[in-house]
Amino acid sequence: MSQIDDFINRFPPDVQDTIRLVWNSLGVNEQTSFLSLISSFPNNPKLVKTLVKLSSVQFRQAFGHKRSVAIIGPANVGKSTLYNQMVHDKIDMAAVGPLPGTTRNNQPADAGLFTVVDTPGADAVGLVGEHEHELALHAAQQADFLVLVFDSIQGIKRSERELFDELTALKKPYIVLLNKTDLVGPKLVESIVAKAAENLGLRPEQIIPIVAKDGKNLSRILLAIVAAEPEMAAALGQAMPEYRWQLAWKSIAGAASVSAAIALAPLPVIDFIPLLVIQSVMVLGVARVYNVQTTPKVATELVGTFGLGLLARTLFRELSRLGGIPGWILGAAIAAATTMAMGYASILWFEKGQKMSPAALKQLTQEFTKYMLEILKGFGKRKPSKEELYARITNSLEESPIVEDRSKLDARAAEVGDLD
Repeated sequence: MSQIDDFINRFPPDVQDTIRLVWNSLGVNEQTSFLSLISSFPNNPKLVKTLVKLSSVQFRQAFGHKRSVAIIGPANVGKSTLYNQMVHDKIDMAAVGPLPGTTRNNQPADAGLFTVVDTPGADAVGLVGEHEHELALHAAQQADFLVLVFDSIQGIKRSERELFDELTALKKPYIVLLNKTDLVGPKLVESIVAKAAENLGLRPEQIIPIVAKDGKNLSRILLAIVAAEPEMAAALGQAMPEYRWQLAWKSIAGAASVSAAIALAPLPVIDFIPLLVIQSVMVLGVARVYNVQTTPKVATELVGTFGLGLLARTLFRELSRLGGIPGWILGAAIAAATTMAMGYASILWFEKGQKMSPAALKQLTQEFTKYMLEILKGFGKRKPSKEELYARITNSLEESPIVEDRSKLDARAAEVGDLD
């Protein structure tokens, strides 16, 4: 029996499916790296089950290689305009115009390390319309990810719903955008999104209102792509450097949530090998977003050089003496905070080759711990499940103002002195 089969067979069938999903997405070199990481996993079956279930997103971000995006939708909804926001070369830009049918063929272009495909309207009629529909459907079948675009003015009628059903039947990861919301007015956007969601059988939060021509919501689109398909993170980060921070922070938020969930287990919070594994995988994912080549061994060594384990144990002892804070809250907050600090420190390292000083790292971890304590106090005295904790922290971190603007964080680190 192979090492991976032996590892997978430790778990119940539902968890085995999750691990297989990750394993099958990897290339030969990545599978070797994956095996080197799981060799560090503990033998506690319950602990490993939780770790694998919650951290599959981080593993897919660190090792996945999906990179083809197809933009699909009815005619004249703004697909080509959105496409032009994503391509690199002006020569690849699609023609746009107010009349339906400007785009007649699939138009692929290099957007860095992923391919984005503009498609003709998939709802046209007649012989030409049927041909264009087949072209769009072929692009969808070949793509790793679908961006489904609809028009806020046209709304979701029977033809749009039929197209949506046909595309989602392909079982590809996707997001839904509602374009041209500037034409309906800010007061009506919420109700129009709600109506579109109802007609598509989705929740309102599953539809992103955009104005493709100004590109202002592009970062939100990229984050939504990563949320739906973590394996796109590296390709998007490498293709669009201006959005690397947002993509890296999403990886950090997920890793911090997993770390907090692990810390709920009745074991010493910082002496946990799984925290080292999660932080190492996070560093690998951040490195790929910043197009830095590294290995699991190097990532683990980098985590070790920052000495966050010792700092976390010190914080735990200091805050425990104050009393009034349940041990599970304190442990989860510190585990999440040290992971966040490690993530930010790795970004500085990959961006500029800077290593945060011990003083800066300590202060940053303390501030992150205070922030996490405020989030976790919302549970009161009730100890949540690992899944509840994971969801609460992930949502809070992904909605933080720091996602769009890290200037205050950079300035705070600089005040203390961020270079060794």
